[in-house]
Amino acid sequence: MSDFDDYPFTAFRFDVQLIVSDPQSVGLTNPLCEALFAECDGLEMTMEPKTYKEGGNNLEQIHLPGPVSYGQLTLKRGMTSNIDLWLWFNASAGGLNDGQTDNKRGITAQGLVTMRDAEGTPTLLFDLFGCLPVKLKGSPLSGKDGQVALEELHIAYRSMKIKTP
Repeated sequence: MSDFDDYPFTAFRFDVQLIVSDPQSVGLTNPLCEALFAECDGLEMTMEPKTYKEGGNNLEQIHLPGPVSYGQLTLKRGMTSNIDLWLWFNASAGGLNDGQTDNKRGITAQGLVTMRDAEGTPTLLFDLFGCLPVKLKGSPLSGKDGQVALEELHIAYRSMKIKTP
């Protein structure tokens, strides 16, 4: 083990892949929007412990593992002519843009967030299962600032595993 194994990772170099099963059925390609995101937040797990008090023991509590919940992944990127995220959200909500009556409600994806070091070598992998888009927000528009237009996607995920490459 080298001395470099104890250095903290950097947070500025990462990529995100969102892979939809059967993307052609809703007019999508894999991975969605080529994983070009400027920000990624919400990689979190929380366990709610079950607390019990033992009769006659007033000085201690017993904590047992309880259910695990997961955060919502928030992704931000510059808006482009690629509307994959909008199509995926619309398809997941049960609507298809082409007017077909075929309802594909609840289309989920698998997500993979890869943290990389400064040279681009993967350092950690976050595998997200059952990704469902729950909020999609377009950029505020203003003619006075000259800002880059950003879109924001919130994703609920069923479970997460963390791995080393």
